[in-house]
Amino acid sequence: MELVSIVVLAMTGVIVGLSQGLLGVGGAFIMVPVMVVVFNGMDIPTDAAVKLAFGTSLLVVFPTAVFSSFAHHRRGAVWWKAAIVLGSVGAAGAFLGATLTSQFLGGSTAKIIFGAAAMPGAVRMIVWKPSEVEEEPEDNPLVWAGWGFPLGLFVGLLGVGGGILMVPLMVTILKFRMHRAVGTSTAVMLFTSGAGALGYIVNGLSVSGLPTQSLGYFNLPAWICLVSTSMVITQAGAWMAHRLRAEMLKTVFAVVMLFVGLSMIGAFDWLGWPV
Repeated sequence: MELVSIVVLAMTGVIVGLSQGLLGVGGAFIMVPVMVVVFNGMDIPTDAAVKLAFGTSLLVVFPTAVFSSFAHHRRGAVWWKAAIVLGSVGAAGAFLGATLTSQFLGGSTAKIIFGAAAMPGAVRMIVWKPSEVEEEPEDNPLVWAGWGFPLGLFVGLLGVGGGILMVPLMVTILKFRMHRAVGTSTAVMLFTSGAGALGYIVNGLSVSGLPTQSLGYFNLPAWICLVSTSMVITQAGAWMAHRLRAEMLKTVFAVVMLFVGLSMIGAFDWLGWPV
């Protein structure tokens, strides 16, 4: 891997760590496009490059989620019971999703699906207003388990940590307060990102033509570059999250979601914008 690629990936890791600590999202929305460009520069076909980026990004999310969830836990913002139920059921969905993308779904198609799924969530977050008397979230493991599997499936299908879908779900449907939704989301990603990454590794073992130092659809050099900076910065992101008002945090999250959705479906390419 060239020095320029190493520097770009390390800088990308800074944004990844900030997004996970601040917003409870894994940062795949920035990691995947950057890695695809890097892998394309190594003469890896786009379809394989996207899947390699998916698998590697999920394994970046895992250790970053460890640090981020610990930082939120210290501030009392992780509901571990909900995280364990959502995450353990979601892990099965994540492994299945990774298998489906690896075997049947083209990388470009997966990106468009993700963008189409993210944008309605962004709009919902922007227009949603909490009631004046905030409802307490219901302690219902069956409901959590019912949502966990489809969330995990998206994680595996699209190579994302899942926070960009989990946080809106927790806030608008499960009635979590914003800070608790962000914190719990990072804990759920411990389960879903690990299972999704395993799915990409297992299903990529028989694929030829991948870069050296790859294990299935996981590339070790890219992972080291990204995780070396993201794990440190995620602590700063969590610190910032608990110093923003919930309404401001919600707005920032929604804007990021909308940007990601438009980017994934190729809207900026259509408009000719260099974004």
